[in-house]
Amino acid sequence: MTLQDCFDLLSANPTIIIFFFCAVPLTAVLACELDRGDSHISPWKYLYATLVYLVSIPGLFAVVLNIYLIVFEGRSIMRINIFTQILPILSMLLTLYIIKKNVDLDQIPGFDKLSGLMLIIFAFMAIFWILDKTRIVAFTHFPFYYIIILFVALVLMGVYGLKRLRS
Repeated sequence: MTLQDCFDLLSANPTIIIFFFCAVPLTAVLACELDRGDSHISPWKYLYATLVYLVSIPGLFAVVLNIYLIVFEGRSIMRINIFTQILPILSMLLTLYIIKKNVDLDQIPGFDKLSGLMLIIFAFMAIFWILDKTRIVAFTHFPFYYIIILFVALVLMGVYGLKRLRS
């Protein structure tokens, strides 16, 4: 099964997607009503963390997929699937907004890692877009995997530099 087959299957049966991406924000609303101001206490913050991850991972995947399809493949925005490419993003934004109204997102376990993941994904997408648009051609005696190793080393040095800037 390919990724396109999976999207076609989910688009043919959208009730699962609609239920999931509507249930998570509704659960966030219910949790905000029931926690009575105790959102920073252990059981509630782990519930919020679960909700954030349940909606953020598919939402981030949908954002990256949309960027890839529109920027790299040149797909028309009119061909975007509402259930698999827009609903996860809307659900992610709505859930994060609801949770942010009730609890500081810095108190949610692992949210800083999730925001770091978002930053790294978008940085790599920008690097790949720049590489795609520049059409660099190099004639060299080095094998191609040396160039890849050099590229990975440069990216790791950049990430290390960003970590040093933050601390």
